[in-house]
Amino acid sequence: MTTPAFTLTDEMITLIDLALKEDVASGDVTSEAIFPTGQVSESKIVAKEQGILCGLPLAREVYRRIDPLIEMSIFKNDGEEVKAGDEVVRFKGPTALLLTGERTLLNFMQRLSGIATMTARLMKILEGTDIKILDTRKTLPGFRLLDKYAVKTGGGQNHRMGLFDMVMIKDNHIKAAGSITEAVNQVRAKWNDRFRIEVETTTHEEVREAVLAGADIIMLDNMTTVAMEEAVEIIDRRTKIEISGNVDEARLSKIKHIKIDYISLGALTHSVQAFDLSMKFLD
Repeated sequence: MTTPAFTLTDEMITLIDLALKEDVASGDVTSEAIFPTGQVSESKIVAKEQGILCGLPLAREVYRRIDPLIEMSIFKNDGEEVKAGDEVVRFKGPTALLLTGERTLLNFMQRLSGIATMTARLMKILEGTDIKILDTRKTLPGFRLLDKYAVKTGGGQNHRMGLFDMVMIKDNHIKAAGSITEAVNQVRAKWNDRFRIEVETTTHEEVREAVLAGADIIMLDNMTTVAMEEAVEIIDRRTKIEISGNVDEARLSKIKHIKIDYISLGALTHSVQAFDLSMKFLD
């Protein structure tokens, strides 16, 4: 699996600093009391289950914020599959400081690895198709870039990053505007062809209107399998097609035969199960 490019942003550094501040605050009173300043140790991060690793750049930055001299040796890279017992990374530095950063480091890596692992599992179900897994904006506040990086690490693709980079006309937009056609027309009048326009639909009537209105992507939201198949015939390849709502692993295998382009799943990021990683000190 190809690891996507990662750029550590100022926002991510701020997030790390916030995480350390809330956990460490005025100091690690346990470690500071037990270990003298000059004591040096080695620790390792070990996987306790099988999955896709993600978050090593965050681990590096957590310790860099604590002590830039802490050494880091990487044995597995982001995007690599790991199994229970695999050593992922090793650190060497002041004993107390290694312990001070342990929980913050694991919190980041366990969340991101959990997202990457779930994404990879869903992508495996879709093998042999051209369907792409998309994430949503249902991310942990402040973690948008990191959550979406984890989805890409697991083999998925990012949908819009936020409200600013793509038009998504949803039910409340349609209701307030009066119709799909009016909403699309207003967007075109404002932005011309600057942004792709996706329209959320729940009925075949809405699908027909979205096609005629000139949508670039039509989302089939919470439709039954039969209704989705009929909607695909109505669209007849005139737009890209996305499925969303009520899609889990069990249903994914039952709908992957439908000729669609994308399946978006909020659960990738809003219901992630943390990946089991543990820090152990070497003897």
